[in-house]
Amino acid sequence: QVQLVESGGGLVQPGGSLRLSCAASGSIFMIDAMGWYRQAPGKERALVATISSGDSTNYADSVKGRFTISRVNPKNTLYLQMNSLKPEDTAVYYCKAQRFGYTYWGQGTQVTVSS
Repeated sequence: QVQLVESGGGLVQPGGSLRLSCAASGSIFMIDAMGWYRQAPGKERALVATISSGDSTNYADSVKGRFTISRVNPKNTLYLQMNSLKPEDTAVYYCKAQRFGYTYWGQGTQVTVSS
C-alpha cells in the first residue's frame, strides 16, 4: 500500500505562484510513474503533468511553460511548481502514484486563482 498526502494549495491572485507537494509513505520502494491531476467543478479529472521513475516528464498543453513537475527519490516526494496562474487553473489537485500495476491517489488539495 502507498499513502499519498498533498499540501501547498490555497488562494492566489492571477499571475501568482504556488508549489504543491505530495509526500508518499508506506510501500514506497519501486514506485513507478507519479503525476498530478486536477478536477474543476463540473468537470472530469484531467492530467496536469506526469513524471516517470527515470524523470521523463509530460505536461498538458494548457500548463506547458508555466508548471514544472519534479520528484525527489528515494523518498518519492512529488512537487508541482505552478507559475503565472490563471483563474482557469482553479481546481482540486490530486497526486497519483503507480506501483506494480496498482494506482494510488491522494485526497487532493484545493487551488483557487482569483482576484
